[in-house]
Amino acid sequence: MKALVVGGAGATGPFIIDRLLKRGYEVTMLHRGVHETELPSEVKHLHADPHWRESLKEALEGRSFDLVVAIYGRLRLVAEAIKGRTPRLISVGGALAVYKGWLRVTESVPWQRMEDSPVPVKEDDPLAAASGVDHFSERVREAERVVMQAHQEGHYNVTHFRYPVVYGPRHLASPEWSIIRRIREGRRQLIVPGGGTTLLSRGYGENIAQGIMLAVDNPAASAGQVYNISDERILTNHEWIRLIERVMDHQFEFIEIPFNMLHPDYSDAQPPALLFQYHRVMDITKIKTQLGYRDVVPVEKAIELTVRWYLENPPPPGGEVEKNVGDPFDYAAEDRLIQVYRKAGEQLRQQLWQVPRPEVMWRHPYPHPKKPGDLR
Repeated sequence: MKALVVGGAGATGPFIIDRLLKRGYEVTMLHRGVHETELPSEVKHLHADPHWRESLKEALEGRSFDLVVAIYGRLRLVAEAIKGRTPRLISVGGALAVYKGWLRVTESVPWQRMEDSPVPVKEDDPLAAASGVDHFSERVREAERVVMQAHQEGHYNVTHFRYPVVYGPRHLASPEWSIIRRIREGRRQLIVPGGGTTLLSRGYGENIAQGIMLAVDNPAASAGQVYNISDERILTNHEWIRLIERVMDHQFEFIEIPFNMLHPDYSDAQPPALLFQYHRVMDITKIKTQLGYRDVVPVEKAIELTVRWYLENPPPPGGEVEKNVGDPFDYAAEDRLIQVYRKAGEQLRQQLWQVPRPEVMWRHPYPHPKKPGDLR
């Protein structure tokens, strides 16, 4: 059996490739060759850019596969290029770009116009449908439409996954690095907008790969299905930071600034992973029920493995990972904001405490009789 993995050098790809090899597949990895990663020698490499029709056509000329797993590139072009070359496609898109109000990816400040949404969000809940608002989101939705139409037309059997915020080794925009670097550089205070109470679906690379493999192993049950996939346990940003701290034997003082007191472009508050005002939680009941998904790595262990990998493989300051994360690591600006907030916060507290307060008698709502017949 032959499998083609489009992409494969990031946080989920090596786990997917490893599991395909263990299932007896002869694996070919199609990628640009920009980000190489350590893989078994039997994995074949096709260097092509999956963002362009001509590049895909040339690379795939004369080739066919029993399975294609598309986790990178322009999915709608990949879906077109593999017609007649495979009976099975497992495709991947991002949840943040798909669900209504979640994130406007291509805006200069993606965090500005987020909206509330159901908690958790199911696969058939409203998608971001407005045209002309976010070019990237439109492309992601169009890619989903293209692959599902190809399934309906019988070109191949499709299963599509909506990825959460993925984490783990080799991530090209690791959100954990924002916290890890600050700890390594001795930062004692951390600005945590809104107190870090936002719930955010995350997925460790190996857990996500497990979901993909369940679709590989169950082609009939997963045929024509769209699945949310994430870790089973959903963390608040507060919990997420504390787990990273625990691995590194550190504890920040949280500076919990309300979202409505931050600048509208959020340039005064970092890291970017903490800028979600609203819960972004995916309902994974469908994949758990239909395919039997369960995490193979518990969240605590997954965070530990991620942190230790980045401690051993730290991205260079100002390099590609940090640019992708969008974190300036401007500690002087953070310190100024903390100083201003503390001073103003103390003044505001004193003024609030001077406001006349009504007398309130707090009591337990149920009776606590002291003798028989005492009704209250």
